[in-house]
Amino acid sequence: MSWYNLSAVQLGLVVSGSLYGALIGSILAYPFADFLGRRRELIIAAILYLAGGSLTACAPGLGALLLGRLVYGLGIGLAMHGAPLYIAETCPSQIRGTLISLKELAIVLGILLGFFVGSYEIDVIGGWRYMFGFSAPIALLMGFGMWTLPPSPRWLLLRAIQGKGPLQEYKENAIGALSKLRGRPAGDKVSEKQIEDTIISLKTAYTDEEAEGNFLEVLQGPSLKAFTIGGGLVLFQQITGQPSVLYYAGSILQSAGFSAAADAARVSVVIGIFKVS
Repeated sequence: MSWYNLSAVQLGLVVSGSLYGALIGSILAYPFADFLGRRRELIIAAILYLAGGSLTACAPGLGALLLGRLVYGLGIGLAMHGAPLYIAETCPSQIRGTLISLKELAIVLGILLGFFVGSYEIDVIGGWRYMFGFSAPIALLMGFGMWTLPPSPRWLLLRAIQGKGPLQEYKENAIGALSKLRGRPAGDKVSEKQIEDTIISLKTAYTDEEAEGNFLEVLQGPSLKAFTIGGGLVLFQQITGQPSVLYYAGSILQSAGFSAAADAARVSVVIGIFKVS
């Protein structure tokens, strides 16, 4: 198929297609996340992963390939917003940091798996399709896993406090969700007490949110420190060129002397191993 011979611009669009999708997904997550809830947001992300990965793997032409990458990127944007929130709102504080770290580990393991599949199929005509298609069953697993989990209890209570429904109904649903997450009998007293405490903290926080504020508050007081650390991490990640090495590992390695595509693909697996470690 002649369209495999992509120009530098076309190759850049294929690589960055998922990034554009992630940007759009992140923007869409802001107004719709509280309406959808963390659980549904992650289920939609899994559907987008499945659709994007399948479309990319079966793409009959460049246009379909770019569309598949964009759809996959939309899933990235939603998942990167919903996953940390769901973990933060449902997990005990003792293991919250560990689970966030495991999420990051899963990402780099996915990168390593992609490099490995690409290396294994490098000599197969259209072997790159397997690399993208391999994400589809993983997306199914993610979607099924989220389907079996309850909504975030904190999100249910937040909806009630925002006046989106009767407090008592949402409170009962939240107690049931928390009991299931903790492996306790439905409606146990411990979960009920924790939900009561959460209601009090949410009411206080929501009252504070209604007070007037502006964006400049991010640059003041304790918020400035968090903003500086978070922004600095993103800045240094980009200016060191780390993402570019991952995106263009094969091309970079071929330019560095690994003239055979198969050799470059195998060395990229080593890069993936270093990324995991």
